[in-house]
Amino acid sequence: MNALVGRVALVTGASRGIGRAVALQLAREGAHVVALARAQGPLEFLYDEITGFGGEATIVPLDVAEFDNLDRLGACIHERWKKLDILVGNAGLLGPLTPLPHVEPQQWARIMDVNVTANWRLVRAMDMLLRASDAGRCVFVTSGAAWRIKAYWGPYAVSKAAVNALARTYAAETVNTSNVKVMLANPGPLRTDMRAAAMPGEDPQTLRTPEEFAPRLAALCRPDWAETGKLYDFPTDRLIEFED
Repeated sequence: MNALVGRVALVTGASRGIGRAVALQLAREGAHVVALARAQGPLEFLYDEITGFGGEATIVPLDVAEFDNLDRLGACIHERWKKLDILVGNAGLLGPLTPLPHVEPQQWARIMDVNVTANWRLVRAMDMLLRASDAGRCVFVTSGAAWRIKAYWGPYAVSKAAVNALARTYAAETVNTSNVKVMLANPGPLRTDMRAAAMPGEDPQTLRTPEEFAPRLAALCRPDWAETGKLYDFPTDRLIEFED
């Protein structure tokens, strides 16, 4: 499938897990992938794999909480391509699983910076580039923790609930003024390092993989995707509309 030939896609958290699988899927469909993550070594392995099958990629070793650098990245994308067709906000931290009063302020701040503020800064930096595309597509990776509230998951749950509000707000602001479509995607339990950290006693072989999820998320990034402001739920393979 070459549905994304000629399109530019920025994927955060691209060095492993969901982000890596999504970056590979988008590249296989023809997109030039701008892969962003903190660790340069895994990004270089990703670059080698993408170029190995004839795909195109640019790697950006960057912490998403370095907000001014996100602005500079937007300027670089504008200089090179004049547009951004796809933004996948995937980078995220689990944070401590502990009672709210036990969360250290610096832990709370770091989780909100990476999971929430970085996505807002990406919207701020990439908005005009997405609007310059003939079919800008923006997908934020969320979690069932945002609405299935459990004890001790406070920082992560709060951050993902904020991501949901961020995406829905951006969708509402672009629905009548651009070709930008904004979606949320819930992967559910997948075989990732984050899941292993959260559920250390769980058998990973019972879980689906990021590679199974990636084609579903990629479908939300294609020019023919017509929905906005909704949630794609991978565990049930359903498109969910939020209640007003």
